[in-house]
Amino acid sequence: MMKIKNNIDFEDLAEVIKVLGHPVRLKIVCGLISKQSCVTDIYTCLEMPQATISQHLSLLKSKGVVKSERDGTKRRYYVADVNVKKIVKALLS
Repeated sequence: MMKIKNNIDFEDLAEVIKVLGHPVRLKIVCGLISKQSCVTDIYTCLEMPQATISQHLSLLKSKGVVKSERDGTKRRYYVADVNVKKIVKALLS
């Protein structure tokens, strides 16, 4: 039988997988892996309402998948979790 490390928080891992399970959020994360972007860049690229993109970014941020930094008057979003990058890259290969 496979051994499982005791210090792994499977609840948190499951939450990350759930949040990545939505097609729009997965598209956002794929885009942010290749380039940091602001909300305007994202909603223009995905041709979706700004409010929709903001809601998805908020959820991704709350789960620690993405973070943001100020860039003048804008916020640039990027994928903060290295493991998420690995998961998404594995899904795309």
